Amino acid sequence: MAQRVLILGAAGRDFHNFNVHFRDNPDYEVVAFTATQIPNIDDRRYPAELAGSRYPNGIPIESESQLTQLIAELDVDVVVFGYSDVSHEHVMHIGSQAMAAGADYLLLGPRHTMIESRVPVVAVCAARTGSGKSQTSRRVANILRAAGKRVVAIRHPMPYGDLAKQAVQRFETYEDLEKHDVTIEEREEYEPHIKAGSVVFAGVDYGKILSEAEKEADVVIWDGGNNDMSFYKADCYITVVDPHRPDHGSRYFPGETNVRLADAIVINKVETASFEDIQTARRLAWEMNPSATFIEGASPIYVDDGSQVRGKRVLVIEDGPTLTHGEMPYGAGWVAARRYGAAEIVDPRPYAVGSIKATYEKYPTTGDVLPAMGYGEEQTRELAETIRNTPADLVLIASPIDLRRLIEIDRPAQRVRYELQEIGEPTLEDVLKDLL
Repeated sequence: MAQRVLILGAAGRDFHNFNVHFRDNPDYEVVAFTATQIPNIDDRRYPAELAGSRYPNGIPIESESQLTQLIAELDVDVVVFGYSDVSHEHVMHIGSQAMAAGADYLLLGPRHTMIESRVPVVAVCAARTGSGKSQTSRRVANILRAAGKRVVAIRHPMPYGDLAKQAVQRFETYEDLEKHDVTIEEREEYEPHIKAGSVVFAGVDYGKILSEAEKEADVVIWDGGNNDMSFYKADCYITVVDPHRPDHGSRYFPGETNVRLADAIVINKVETASFEDIQTARRLAWEMNPSATFIEGASPIYVDDGSQVRGKRVLVIEDGPTLTHGEMPYGAGWVAARRYGAAEIVDPRPYAVGSIKATYEKYPTTGDVLPAMGYGEEQTRELAETIRNTPADLVLIASPIDLRRLIEIDRPAQRVRYELQEIGEPTLEDVLKDLL
């Protein structure tokens, strides 16, 4: 008799685990998904078009807050944990809740979830979100392109809209972003790759996505999300560690798995972290994976015109996930404001509205900066209103995209950019030499 399964997730790892392990497996019947972390992704269904012949009506997606009730009502045998960037304590608190309600508790590892590719794969993952995966992925892509390789990036899923329509998405131009009606969070990940000349795939069904990407790639780059594991078996597994959170690689799930899986570990942001924190991050990573190649990297900050920042009251807009479940109180924009002599970094929290205000309440570790939240049109409008409400002379945009393309900013603005730069040797090119 098939075991009844409830999969906990956040519209990413959960769907992938279902597709590769549960969808066609007669030993299991998935009765529901739950959703957390991301707004507006519960109270919908995983569509029948993606769920397969065993699920002609699709699968409901409920709120994780109803976990105990769902286990009882749906007679659940197994609860599967399927999302990332949470503490080990959180994983086991959820497990304790599931087991107390009468269910078994399951974590799926690489053997049952990583798909094998016909072309080489470089996976870029992290100990925590906001460590610097994106600039590392772009650096890897530049090295491979310079060697004459056709590079395709496959981005970790962010399917916040119509799941059936988003099954396989291909982005090559800015027009493709409009065609697929992507959110700010999706733009932050896809647009820099497009600007650098890479084709990007994303979506929901990562088996089909890989089949399409293989048609036009000599090498696939897995550009991970949060601190999740790669969906693909990698020929080179790179994990980025942030010394601003030096012990998080050993305290957060599944970031520790990434550290232990890595062929190469990039200790990033060494130009802004303290020597003690850099050494702590290195020591802890070394204890978990002494066979990895260790690379030191910086993420130097560039501002359009830094002279415009001096003496100004500045509103800093940072990458959203880095501040929220990444638990960083600040990012590159805050560093740039201090470095270029801002008279004041204006705290936007008293001026936040709607879901932006709720975000600060949910993630109280966020500092006096504004997360670039935009998981839909309403939240994007509330972000724009919060910007208008905040009494600043200048806006520093440290999101990976130029928000002025999406919302009207009623005062001068400067963009903050950052790219990966290896310090000394070894380098990423050394690590990738077998693929070159």
